[in-house]
Amino acid sequence: MKYAYFPGCSVEASAHEYGMSCMAVNKVLGIELIEIPDWNCCGSIDAVHAYNPELSLSLSARNFSLAETMNMDIVTLCSACFFTLSRASKMLHEDPNLKGAVDKIINAAGLKFTGDVKIRHYLDVLINDVGPLKIAEKVKVPLKGLKVAPYYGCLLVRPPQVRSFDDPEHPKSMDRIIEAVGAQSLDYRDKTRCCGASLVLTDESVMLEMTKDLLLSAKAIGADCIVTPCPMCHFNLDAKQKAVENRFDLKIDMPILYFTQLMGIAFGLNPKELGLGRNVVSLEKILHKLETPIQLTAKA
Repeated sequence: MKYAYFPGCSVEASAHEYGMSCMAVNKVLGIELIEIPDWNCCGSIDAVHAYNPELSLSLSARNFSLAETMNMDIVTLCSACFFTLSRASKMLHEDPNLKGAVDKIINAAGLKFTGDVKIRHYLDVLINDVGPLKIAEKVKVPLKGLKVAPYYGCLLVRPPQVRSFDDPEHPKSMDRIIEAVGAQSLDYRDKTRCCGASLVLTDESVMLEMTKDLLLSAKAIGADCIVTPCPMCHFNLDAKQKAVENRFDLKIDMPILYFTQLMGIAFGLNPKELGLGRNVVSLEKILHKLETPIQLTAKA
């Protein structure tokens, strides 16, 4: 299984462990993600789009053009990139005038976008191309007894009009993976609520309030950890968790993992290979809870 891989800016920087764990898991599952050569930023959701829509769409279209030469679906790990690229594709398909304007921009760079490319999230690939049964077959360290709260965030499955591979209100794809690796997936009302996203840059107090509610919601149902497919969500829930505790005088201590890290643990992969040492909230308590305890001996 081969795909044109769009890393996105976050996975190349602050969410490096996401990319690391994904590549480690790919080796086990036989997935090959071939990086799109000379890819660029997806268009940065609404930050660029609100300022200059044609520029934002041209950034996405340039990536589409480069990927079309590979004759593969585009796959990305980042929920924001998935949304931005999917939205751009939809807009360019539905508005000939807009596509014409964008074509002029990318044609000037010697590129051409026909529209014959499909954008997919890595979670979609795992569920619909690989399947939970094959994932379960690769488990070496069953995560039995581990209670996991899947947090999808708001961009992965919404809006359904753009593109979605799961139910926008009650998604189950990540739940199925959690169960395939032997853990218990917990259902809770906040699994698709916004964490505050990039408000961390404009009004951190609002973000901290929203993130606090999500963390406490997962804690209230007895979760041992939260897993997510989104770099921005992971940053707010993990890196900003101490700020939440300090602001509201709370002790939460909720480990936050990328779902690929959880899979890698179940596959018996090296903690360093999964980037487990990069997580801010310590994972020690959940790693020691496993039937086959894992020692987090080295920083990644």
